[in-house]
Amino acid sequence: MRRAERARRPRGLTLIEVLVALAIVAVTLATGIKAAGALTGNAQRLTEVTAAQWCADNQLTGLKLAKAFPGVGDNDFTCVQLGVEYRGRLVIRPTPNPNFRRADALVSDVNGVPLLTLSTILSRY
Repeated sequence: MRRAERARRPRGLTLIEVLVALAIVAVTLATGIKAAGALTGNAQRLTEVTAAQWCADNQLTGLKLAKAFPGVGDNDFTCVQLGVEYRGRLVIRPTPNPNFRRADALVSDVNGVPLLTLSTILSRY
């Protein structure tokens, strides 16, 4: 009788089991694609912010190397890093101590989206 019982049992997977397995695989793949897209977006953002920091650093270092006490005011600048043009604004403000000035370099992309603000204090030489 055991042989007869074995012959009656269905072999393989049912349609419901196959559909459930396909649904699990589809959800897993969709999650993986979403994670890969997020990693790509983060890498792009990191590249933009790093290049913007180079632009801001160059502007602030130029002020330090000039060895001149900067006047208070705003100046616009552009910078090309990694083949991409960035727009910036150099903002010089007084501090409570008249021998120091605060310099802020605000960098944005071509569309005007702010990427970075870098600040330093400049002293009278």
